[in-house]
Amino acid sequence: MADDTVPTAAQLSALTDAVDQLVERIAAGATASDRSPTEAVAAALFDAERSLRSARRALDRAGRSLPSSP
Repeated sequence: MADDTVPTAAQLSALTDAVDQLVERIAAGATASDRSPTEAVAAALFDAERSLRSARRALDRAGRSLPSSP
């Protein structure tokens, strides 16, 4: 995507899919790490998961804001 090109719905969908996959992988790692002595790792991973979920919502908003196709 060029710097001056508005992303397409398909591009946003691909980004959303990638974020969803990352959320799943990070959540699994966080759950597996959620016990001593790796609690700090789990906390950081859960924080990353929350941030990615926020990014997912932002992508959804961006997709809804795209102009409709004629």
